Amino acid sequence: MVMRQPITRADHVGSLLRPASIKKAREKFYGEKSISAAELKAVEDEAIREEVRIQESLGLKVVTDGEARRSFWHYDFMGGLTGFELEERAPSEGVQFHGVNLRPIFPTITGKLDFPDDHPMLEHFKYLASVTRVTPKISIPGPSCCHFRTAKADIHPAEYADLDVLFADLAKTYAKAVKKFYEAGCRYLQMDDIFFAYLCDPKIREQKKAEGLDPDWLIDHYAKMMHDAIKDRPEDMLIGMHMCRGNFKSTWVAEGAYDPAANAVFNKTGIDVFFMEYDSERAGGLEPLKLLQKGKQRVYPGFITTKVAELESLDDLKRKFDAASKFVDLDQLGIAPQCGFASTEEGNSITEDDQKRKLELVVKTAEAIWGTA
Repeated sequence: MVMRQPITRADHVGSLLRPASIKKAREKFYGEKSISAAELKAVEDEAIREEVRIQESLGLKVVTDGEARRSFWHYDFMGGLTGFELEERAPSEGVQFHGVNLRPIFPTITGKLDFPDDHPMLEHFKYLASVTRVTPKISIPGPSCCHFRTAKADIHPAEYADLDVLFADLAKTYAKAVKKFYEAGCRYLQMDDIFFAYLCDPKIREQKKAEGLDPDWLIDHYAKMMHDAIKDRPEDMLIGMHMCRGNFKSTWVAEGAYDPAANAVFNKTGIDVFFMEYDSERAGGLEPLKLLQKGKQRVYPGFITTKVAELESLDDLKRKFDAASKFVDLDQLGIAPQCGFASTEEGNSITEDDQKRKLELVVKTAEAIWGTA
């Protein structure tokens, strides 16, 4: 597989705090039902233009739409796939984060999986590309999400009881998604495949064993799914992957070092750039970075947190990169926050000013270490 050259030292995972204009418009559309879909889109369009302007003004060479049109980082994409439906259930059934439950939306596989030609996020990307002077990037959930986040009882097609069949169809579905995003003009696609990190958590590993699943088998097969999904992409298309341990209203789910998954992630997926959460002791040490092979692949250690407002110091960040460079060449590193700022539309417990300062620090750090963002 040809490895592509990363295009920037400073980047971010993708989601941004939803501005008040979008929150108000979404309430009018979904709650009060007092505005039309076209009026909601117009508000989102204007907010995205402003978010792009801010990102460009900070010196970022890659921008996103902040996932402004989404409610969730993952479910909106999954719900747009052929064969997937989203079901809402009792609030007590929501996924448990550290002290808070996620809204009770449950992905359900109802038929044969496919990526439709009219998936709404293709248009989301096209709009983003039309309002920026730099590289537009869109993030979507990785293929493992479609399995990890779907309960066994919610996978209805009989043939998908065989995980090899399910994973093969997921890989084909995502391969088509990659092709369609490329045709839409996308040259930088990011897959948020956070469940590699989840499967490094001892408690989650035990949960999977109790379900009759070997967590190491899952890691290898999730890596193969990703590899098969992206292996035929054009040579000028860059693919990134983000990993974290959960992010909802500044809370988290998992903990544990990357060691169980690092080899599969770095050497079996074919990914070009890796966004890795490293803002707390829950992520473990930097030693797994030594498994990254010499070459063009790049890691963006997330030393800057999106969960709290406190701003990291540039000197401390430089020290952390000195430590990381003991395991991987500094030329194969970049800088990004550990996660998005709003994995769901509720957003983390910080302000838009805090968010701006964090992104500004990303650019300043890149310029201080590599001489360029």
